[in-house]
Amino acid sequence: MKKLLLGCVPLAALVVIDSVAAADLPARMPLKAPPIAAAFSWTGCYVGGYLGGAWPRSDGAVFTDQGQNGLGAAGSIATPPFQSYSGGAVAARIVPPHSWSADLDSSFIGGGTLGCNWQSIGSPFVLGVEAEAGYLHLSGRAFDPRTIVSTQTTLDVLGSAKVGDWYGMVTGRLGYAWDRTLLYVKGGAAFVPTRASVIDTCQNTAAGCGNWLISTSGSDTAITWTLGGGIEWAFAPSWSVKGEYMFIALGDHSGFQTCGPVTTPSGATLAGGPFCFNNTFGGIQHAKIGLNYMDGL
Repeated sequence: MKKLLLGCVPLAALVVIDSVAAADLPARMPLKAPPIAAAFSWTGCYVGGYLGGAWPRSDGAVFTDQGQNGLGAAGSIATPPFQSYSGGAVAARIVPPHSWSADLDSSFIGGGTLGCNWQSIGSPFVLGVEAEAGYLHLSGRAFDPRTIVSTQTTLDVLGSAKVGDWYGMVTGRLGYAWDRTLLYVKGGAAFVPTRASVIDTCQNTAAGCGNWLISTSGSDTAITWTLGGGIEWAFAPSWSVKGEYMFIALGDHSGFQTCGPVTTPSGATLAGGPFCFNNTFGGIQHAKIGLNYMDGL
């Protein structure tokens, strides 16, 4: 019994010492979960700039010789009637209303954008509106091949066309976001100035030209639809880069008519009214890269 009590004394002492040491230790701090980073949001308005290139999709510009008063043979008081300007001076007057085209060259484009996006919390879909304005210049010219008829051996009726020097678009955007990457389509209205002329300045029949002269010109700002899409990446909280392709449907615009009086070899104006040409343009494609600065809402 005495040995048992003696063995318990050291054990009790150890328990007391351990309790005192534990009481001196600072209380344990509760563990905190690491902070969760907020999901990136595309909501906000932005301003940006871009550079790229534009080119025609098919026939750049089409000129249609519609004859006197724009009505072909029905618009002529002559006998036989003038069917078209080209070849009209030839006695047989055998050239009917017809068209020819001119290729437009490609163009540098550059400009700015202003827009706003909205992304609902927890949704990958992004809605937006955007306005764009920039520089664009495509031009080309071609002679009417139908002027080579009868005694005429030299091309002398020249059609010229230009698209630009500016353009604008107002579009809506619909995108799908994977965090900082946005894939989107956009479409809306495009505004593009166009200009065309048809002239004949050669009256030297000895050189193979016809013996008439004409000069017509006109312009119109086409309002048509545009459609395209792109991909955008936010590489910083307020900065993003994008690549984009757009199609401007100038081919769906009716174009415009230009008319002018004909000057005969004597210097007089041909009776019966002016001769007219209809001028239309093909669709325009453009691709660009851009940089945007966004201010979140």
